[in-house]
Amino acid sequence: MAQIRHIALTTKDPVKVAEFYKEAFDMQELRRGDSGVFLTDGYINLAILNWKTEADADVGANGPNYNGIHHFGFMVDDIEAHGEKLEKAGGTRLTRTAAPGTGGLFGMGRGPTGNAEVKFSGPDGVILDISQSGWQVSP
Repeated sequence: MAQIRHIALTTKDPVKVAEFYKEAFDMQELRRGDSGVFLTDGYINLAILNWKTEADADVGANGPNYNGIHHFGFMVDDIEAHGEKLEKAGGTRLTRTAAPGTGGLFGMGRGPTGNAEVKFSGPDGVILDISQSGWQVSP
């Protein structure tokens, strides 16, 4: 069974929003970069990302410059097989699969065990990720 392991917010000010979640919920910062700030509660990865633009493949149903939950991610056993399952169910593939350790999509790789994910949209345009290697949840 696939399990939710990743939630991403988009916002104008990722650093300010990350500080809120760290202070309010004692979340731990994993890393920060040009795309945003990544936090964890030890179980789920919370990505607080810069606003998406029309140029992003995963701009999402809410369009550019959206503040709020942008997408969520499922950990799956087989990324390619599950990608086919999503397409058969009516999902639309938005990005190709990136190999773990190659920097991943959007520079999310973490060495030889880096994340590999594929972005899809569901029938309502909501963005979701699937990953076989998962998202970082501990430093």
